[in-house]
Amino acid sequence: MEFFAEYFGFLNSPAGWAALITLLIMEIVLGIDNLIFISILTNKLPEHQQAKARRIGIGAALILRLGLLFTISIIVQMKDPVIEAFGHAFSWRDIILIAGGLFLVWKATKEIHHTVDPNDGLEAGAGKVVMLSMSAAITQILLLDLVFSVDSIITAVGMTDEIVIMVIAVVGAVTVMLLAADPLSRFIGKNPTIVMLALGFLLMIGMTLIADGFGFHVPKGYIYAAMGFSALVEILNMLARRRKKSAE
Repeated sequence: MEFFAEYFGFLNSPAGWAALITLLIMEIVLGIDNLIFISILTNKLPEHQQAKARRIGIGAALILRLGLLFTISIIVQMKDPVIEAFGHAFSWRDIILIAGGLFLVWKATKEIHHTVDPNDGLEAGAGKVVMLSMSAAITQILLLDLVFSVDSIITAVGMTDEIVIMVIAVVGAVTVMLLAADPLSRFIGKNPTIVMLALGFLLMIGMTLIADGFGFHVPKGYIYAAMGFSALVEILNMLARRRKKSAE
């Protein structure tokens, strides 16, 4: 009982439940960015490697988030300025967000170019391409996992002081990511126009991370509202194309 009271005492108060539910929803929403990137990247691998790469990517996201949770003192200090440039003080969090945002912009632009012109730059034998693609995919997923994990844990630290609430929210969000990964990847793979829309989302997320790193905070509600509206329009277009095809 003493163990329960010490670590799970928040369950006895409405405020504790409210904090848990709010943080869980926030972590799930933040995980969408990570999941879109993982889905797009793993869909470029051979089919028998896709599920394995997704599991590795999401598993690494869980390990990174839990590892960062138990170094909260370091996470809090990551918001302290370490360098000054262009008249602005940058913390380690800012540097990580800017680097991650630049990587996302570069990756999304490269994938958009490849989608528009898929025959550009094809080289090497099939075996070599597959091996390089697998290792490159895992490396890129791990890099973005780190960026999204830092953003996720800093958000959690800012919302509650209860470490148990943070752990439950993080594990719950990653579990949702794990359950949604395969269906989302299949949906993206079967609908080519969704790929371009998802790449546009990654481009927008990358620019948002860069802006946040430079001190220009863009409310995430605006970002996800724009993503939701764009997704709704695309779903309507898909339904219209399906109806037209059926009529023909």
